[in-house]
Amino acid sequence: MDLSNTLLCLCITWVIIQAFRIVRSTATPKKLPPGPKPYPIIGNLLDVGDKSHKSLAMLAQIYGPIMCLKLGQVTTIIISSAQMAKEVLRTHDQQLSSRTIPDALRAHKHDELGMAWIPVSTKWRNLRKICNGQLFSNRALNDNQDVRRMKLQELLAETHQSSLTGEAIDIGMVAVKTTLNLLSNTVFSLDLANSDSDMAGEFKEIAGGIMREVGKPNLVDYFPLLKKIYPQGAMRLTVHFSKLIDIFDRLISRRLQLRKVSGYVTKSDMLDTLLNISGDNSTELDKTTIEGLFVDLFVAGTETTATTLEWAMAELFQNLEALSKAKEELKQVIEKGNPIEESDIARLPYLQAIVKETFRLHPAIPFLLPRKADADVEINGYVIPEGAQLLVNAWAIGRDPSLWENASSFMPERFLGSDIDVKGRNFELIPFGGGRRICPGYPLATRMLHLMLGSLIHNFDWKLEDGVKIEDMSMENKISLTSHIAHPLRAIPIPV
Repeated sequence: MDLSNTLLCLCITWVIIQAFRIVRSTATPKKLPPGPKPYPIIGNLLDVGDKSHKSLAMLAQIYGPIMCLKLGQVTTIIISSAQMAKEVLRTHDQQLSSRTIPDALRAHKHDELGMAWIPVSTKWRNLRKICNGQLFSNRALNDNQDVRRMKLQELLAETHQSSLTGEAIDIGMVAVKTTLNLLSNTVFSLDLANSDSDMAGEFKEIAGGIMREVGKPNLVDYFPLLKKIYPQGAMRLTVHFSKLIDIFDRLISRRLQLRKVSGYVTKSDMLDTLLNISGDNSTELDKTTIEGLFVDLFVAGTETTATTLEWAMAELFQNLEALSKAKEELKQVIEKGNPIEESDIARLPYLQAIVKETFRLHPAIPFLLPRKADADVEINGYVIPEGAQLLVNAWAIGRDPSLWENASSFMPERFLGSDIDVKGRNFELIPFGGGRRICPGYPLATRMLHLMLGSLIHNFDWKLEDGVKIEDMSMENKISLTSHIAHPLRAIPIPV
């Protein structure tokens, strides 16, 4: 370490110690939830590890489903049970709906533009109303399902071509490309990824880069006093955000020009819907806000949907009986040669069960996006202090043995005849969160996921890439903000 870095570390340490002394001397004693004893200055950072969803689930077995840790100087409450999640996401939702903002998200002021991150406010309520009422309502999604049907046929055609040559396909990459085109056609009525470009790979890298940077440990997030003297994450994210915003800016500008042409026919896509609202003198929905909304939609939508599809296929390859049951159900409901329609999903309970079981074992975001207490809140006899960060461990809840029999096993049957869904009402299964901060795009995500998964297993048999045995498949994950399968899943499609 050179002298300048040493001096910087000494200065940082001195500032932290002084702040620590001030906080300790002025704080009012409160009955915080139990947790491991923090070290001076760094708190419990060493207890977290590189797979925090697992390490904190193990700590919860010792200290309980509501647990307090000190991550640097940030008081953090870890929620690890369905009952405690209900307290946070429903009972005290109003007081616990703010966000702690990762410093990286200051890039392009996304903390002020991204719907997932902006404070609960008039602007946020208006955006949520637009999403729920006009973008992701059943009526809106039904109106543009033809474009998703077309993209699904393209997925099957490309997969069939690989089956003719015996070429293995990268399930994750195929999922990203298809999801990206499903989304871009729903939003812009065009493909963002086509056969003449590597946009799918580029977008996968951009979205993955954003998730990595947001999920990466950042000194400023743990020691907020350093924000002004140690800018870190925002600088790294600027490049990724710039690429996306440039794409969206061009598409929006082009559409605005087309709308000025006499005889322009309004499309049924999301962009025209938003521009119509914006044109009605909406003060909350300018071009910059629309771009911020699209950043959240495309990054979260492609990452989480593609990741979940890859996990589902990996689990089915290791559970051939479940795969066989799914194929038989599809055979009975869908006539051979016919595509799966969105209206068919309701008649495919076993396929739905597979998706739910995948969400349970492999939630795309193991910790729900962080919340922050706007006031002191009492839960289960403990005080969540104002300003504390709250992390809900959806991964731990999905594997809670008090909720789930054989909690670590892939058993779709557990959901047959069950009323449990992913709409935020059943707190034992919350891949999209719950309460007012539930992901507004989940209706579109679940439609896309069922269509892609059902189509791939209905139209093809599968074998792993040459030389790979089922028992050798790795089901380890790697974590950024999302949970990816550690080794890309490659398999050869065989026409049925």
